[in-house]
Amino acid sequence: MIKFLFKGLIRDKSRSLIPFAVVAIGVMLAVFMRGYINGIMVDMIEQTARFNTGHVKVVTKAYAENISQMPADLSILEASELKNSLGEKFPEMEWECRIKFGGLIDVPDQSGETRSQGTAMGIGLDLLSTGSTEASRLNLTKSLVRGGLPDSPGEILISELFSNKLGVNPGDKVTLISSTMNGSMTFYNLTVAGTVRFGNTALDRGSIIADISDVRAALDMFDAAGEIVGFFPMGYYDDEIARSVLDKFNKELPDQSGEFSPVMLRLRDQEGLSLYVDLTKTMGMIITLLFMTAMSLVLWNAGLLGGLRRYGEIGIRIAIGEEKNHIYKSMIYESIIIGVAGTVAGTAAGLGLSWLMQTYGLDISEFTKNATTGIMMPDVVKARITLPDFYIGFIPGVISTVAGTMLSGIGIYKRKTAALFKELEA
Repeated sequence: MIKFLFKGLIRDKSRSLIPFAVVAIGVMLAVFMRGYINGIMVDMIEQTARFNTGHVKVVTKAYAENISQMPADLSILEASELKNSLGEKFPEMEWECRIKFGGLIDVPDQSGETRSQGTAMGIGLDLLSTGSTEASRLNLTKSLVRGGLPDSPGEILISELFSNKLGVNPGDKVTLISSTMNGSMTFYNLTVAGTVRFGNTALDRGSIIADISDVRAALDMFDAAGEIVGFFPMGYYDDEIARSVLDKFNKELPDQSGEFSPVMLRLRDQEGLSLYVDLTKTMGMIITLLFMTAMSLVLWNAGLLGGLRRYGEIGIRIAIGEEKNHIYKSMIYESIIIGVAGTVAGTAAGLGLSWLMQTYGLDISEFTKNATTGIMMPDVVKARITLPDFYIGFIPGVISTVAGTMLSGIGIYKRKTAALFKELEA
């Protein structure tokens, strides 16, 4: 019977093409929108991870207890050895040393006297080493406003708003006044290589980015690092993977009682992000549920209308003696066939669009020229494909379509054979 119905649907395009197209388009939109929403939700976390927290972060126990103060005196010593050890234990991950520091930026005039000053929050990254991915990870090239990236020691990036406040331009000399790892005062001359926009008001008011070798020289932190951040190979935070990495790290280093013993923090363990991570998942589920409900109603209505339009055909079949139960079952089987075929086609199309957006992204820079975009606000939006995307389309595609057909088919049992000829004459 299924084979007979399948052939009938293929040969009678008027009965199958439009329902198939409606189901396929509806499922495609549902799958694509879910991937798009997942991508948006992930990006909200990833910008914080890339710039600040990493997917996981290794610091000393004392540093972790005072992490908001960025205490240089509690930094990791022999950071290169620890970084290499982490690379051996977790070779699939990328590990980078970073130093966060604060200080005063002094701008001299032509005679060497102070022309302007401003407090700054700085971050030391590996910008000059061959093969380093820090510049691309933080989207520094696209965030440049003036000048260029540092390409030699002693050069820094400064936020555009901060540079305007101090009255400095690319190529100007500035002096960093700060305290070293040992607590003494330090003065270190730097050159402004370029200006960037962070896309965050607090950071744009006073932030600098320097190569980590310059920060180590300025703060007497030879082979030291405030933190070693790790990033997962898939490019986004996964709480379960982070938990497994943390468990393995704690198993390898069971003694964490010392003040300078290394400890690992997940993204959700930092800066109150656990609530944000959970909220992001919840919001993604809520938005997806709302969209799936809307598409289910559309496809349910399509199945209902499809059944109603066939009342004339149903009348003829009853008139020639076909049983009502058989007609009702055949309509349900047909809707299942159309629903499955449309769902498969729609899922494939939706996954294809999601893959393109996940791989290449959607450049929205043309629409955000006047917006505050930058390091913390990327101009490329990407989707994210997850396992439920492969089967979630069957909810609106098959279940809703069949439900609409079943509801409309109830009218078959209300048809009176005596009235059929009168209906057909009309």
